[in-house]
Amino acid sequence: MTLPIFFGCTFIAFGPALGLFLFTIARDPLRIIILIAGAFFWLVSLLFSSLIWFITVKASDPWDEPLQKGLLIFGVMFSVLLQEAFRFLYYKLLRKAIEGLVSLSEDGCSPISIQQMAYVAGMGFGLMSSAFSMINLLADALGPGTIGIHGDSQLYFLTSAFMTMVLIFLRTFWGILFFRGCEHQRWQEIAAVVVMHLAISGSTFYNPLYTGSLMPSYLLMATAATWAYLLSGGSAQNLWRFLLCLQSDANPQLES
Repeated sequence: MTLPIFFGCTFIAFGPALGLFLFTIARDPLRIIILIAGAFFWLVSLLFSSLIWFITVKASDPWDEPLQKGLLIFGVMFSVLLQEAFRFLYYKLLRKAIEGLVSLSEDGCSPISIQQMAYVAGMGFGLMSSAFSMINLLADALGPGTIGIHGDSQLYFLTSAFMTMVLIFLRTFWGILFFRGCEHQRWQEIAAVVVMHLAISGSTFYNPLYTGSLMPSYLLMATAATWAYLLSGGSAQNLWRFLLCLQSDANPQLES
């Protein structure tokens, strides 16, 4: 059962995001560059947060369990804040890049909008962070060992895959909300992204009670998706027209 678990968790965690990447990013070289750069910025934030956490753990008493648990919570919260700080730095870099693209273009227009950059950058953050969080679990899924043999939950790999999937989409939606907040100086949107990120990260401390983190994460994803859709210019009317087009394509009318 190790290979089915491995491939099943891989497709659950990365399948939907890979589909979005292929349909919306893969055919545009500029978007690929922005995505890779976003992934790099997330890696740098991970490096700094890991160094801070490593130094604090080494400087503390390793046998003091309450202190170590407190340091773990501090490390997670600090990492979230650092990731959002690097997201802001990446926004500033992309804003400068847009100005350069406009000055080089013949028609005075940028080939990519800040909204599109926000989407691609958020996807880069999500894919890289989820790859780091899931790669070790996928390696363990290949065995040896039997999950739940000591009475623990047998849904560990499955729930981890679903959590990875939701985090990819959340980071993508957060990128849209964060960039728009920076663009229009709507600090409440930036604060909302930081609060949502802290809440999702903090909810994982309830594991292995997975309902304490998985269900709220999907509810928050639906909220963030709706918010990002509306802020990007979407409306219920546009969504309804899209669904009608899908229905008409699925049931073509025969001409006489």
